[in-house]
Amino acid sequence: MSSTPVAEKLLSQPSGLVFTARLLAAIVIFAAVAPGILMTAPAVAAQLASEWQLTPAEIGYLFSAELGAMSLATLPAWWWMSRLNWRRVALCACAVFLVANLVSAAVSQYETLLIARFIASLAGGTLMILCISCAAGTANPSRVYAFWVLGQLLLGMVGLLVLPALFASFGLKVVYLILAAIMLCCLPLVPAFPQRFQPMSASSRQPPAAAPRRKLCAVLAILTFYISLSAVWTFIGTIGSAAGLTAAQIGMVLAAATVCGIIGAGGAALRGTRRPDRIPVWLGYGLLILSIVLLVSHPLLMRFALAALLFKFTWTFVLPFILARVAGLDNNGRLMNSINLVIGGGMAAGPALAGALLQRFSSADALLAAAGGCALISAGLILAASSAGKSEPTGG
Repeated sequence: MSSTPVAEKLLSQPSGLVFTARLLAAIVIFAAVAPGILMTAPAVAAQLASEWQLTPAEIGYLFSAELGAMSLATLPAWWWMSRLNWRRVALCACAVFLVANLVSAAVSQYETLLIARFIASLAGGTLMILCISCAAGTANPSRVYAFWVLGQLLLGMVGLLVLPALFASFGLKVVYLILAAIMLCCLPLVPAFPQRFQPMSASSRQPPAAAPRRKLCAVLAILTFYISLSAVWTFIGTIGSAAGLTAAQIGMVLAAATVCGIIGAGGAALRGTRRPDRIPVWLGYGLLILSIVLLVSHPLLMRFALAALLFKFTWTFVLPFILARVAGLDNNGRLMNSINLVIGGGMAAGPALAGALLQRFSSADALLAAAGGCALISAGLILAASSAGKSEPTGG
C-alpha cells in the first residue's frame, strides 16, 4: 500500500501505548465526532422532514443505516485488529469519513444519501472501535470512558443548540460539512493511537486472558444495560404525556436532564481513580432502578422530573465504571471491539421492545418493569463477570 509523505509522517511515530493528553484528546474527539449525526438526531431529523420532505419511515431508515453501520464495523475489526497497523486503519477511516460527509453534503437523491451515510458511519464505527479499545488499554479506563461519554454529550448538546439556526441559513448540508471539517482538523491526532493493542499495567507481563464465561457475562451485561436505558429514554416523553404533562413541561425536564447527564459523566471522570469501584457501580445501578420505579403509575411533574434527572445522571455516571470492568477482562482488544456491536444491538433492541410493550398494554408500566428487570440482570451479570471464575482455566 503506497502512502503520501504526510501519511508516512502520521504513521511513523514510535509504537507503545503511552497515555498522554494527546491520546485522551484523540479518544474523546474521535468518539464524539464519529456518531455526530446520531448525537444530534432530533435537529437533523426535523431538517430532513422540512427540507427534503422525507417521510417518517424514510428518516427512520436513514438513522437505522447510521446506527447499523457503526455496529457492523465490528465485523471487519475482528480481522484487522491483530493484523493491521491501527494508525493506518485510523487514517483510512478518517479519510473515508471525511469524503463520505462531503458527498452527503453534495447529493440531492435520498438513495445516494442513504449509501453515503452508511459508508460514513462504517468509517465512524471503525474510529469508535479504536477509541473504545485504546481506552481499555489505559491505566485508568473508568476515567477515560467518563471523558468518552462526556465528549459525546457535549457535542450533542452544542449541536442541538446551534444547528437549527445554521440549518435556517445554510440547509442540511451544513452539518455534514462541519463533521468533515472537524475530521480534517483532527488528522494530526492519528499518531496518538498505538500501532497495536497494548494494555498498560504495572508489570511488563501480558495479563492472563479471562475465562470465556466471564467475557460472555460482560457482553450480556452491556447488552441488557443498553436495552434498559434506550427503552426508557426513547419513550420517556411518551410516559410524561400519558401522565398529563404538557410538551413544554416535558421539554424543560429533558433539557435539565441533559445537563444532569453531563454532570454525571463529569462526576465519573473526577471519581475515576484506581480505587475500588464497588460503591459507584452498585450505587449507580441502585439509583438507575429507582429512577425507573419513579416513572411507574403516571408520575406527576415533580416525580417525573426527579425520575428523568436521576435516570440521565445515573446512567452517564455508572457507564464508565461498567465499561472499565469489562475492559479489565480484555487482553487483546477483541472484547471491547465486540462491545461496539453489543451497544448498537442494545440501542436498537430497547426501543423495539418498548414499542411492542406500549402497543400491547394500556400503560407504560410493563415497559418500565422490563427495563428495570434488564437493569437488574445487567447488575448481576457485571458481578458475575467481575468476580466469578477467577480461578477457572482461561480461554482465548
